[in-house]
Amino acid sequence: MKTLNNFINEQMGNMEFKAEYEKIQPEMDVIRAIVDARISLNLTQKELSERTGIDQADISKLENGTRNPTLNLLKRLADGMGMSLKIEFVPKAKV
Repeated sequence: MKTLNNFINEQMGNMEFKAEYEKIQPEMDVIRAIVDARISLNLTQKELSERTGIDQADISKLENGTRNPTLNLLKRLADGMGMSLKIEFVPKAKV
């Protein structure tokens, strides 16, 4: 049985797939960072909602990728988790 990572690695040989995958990668990184931070604190979405004043349904939408967060919203999430928000620009890998 193939894992998702194996499938993605195989598909990366397809230039169209690779371009689309790389296009959504920043959004996926933000989603993963939000979920990982929340889980590392053993918080439910409801608990994070209570800490931030952000509706639980909106947190769910952020985590499933159907809503794009504003910078202000990301700061509120970080504050609610007792964390600092860090955004950085990194050089692209050379091919």
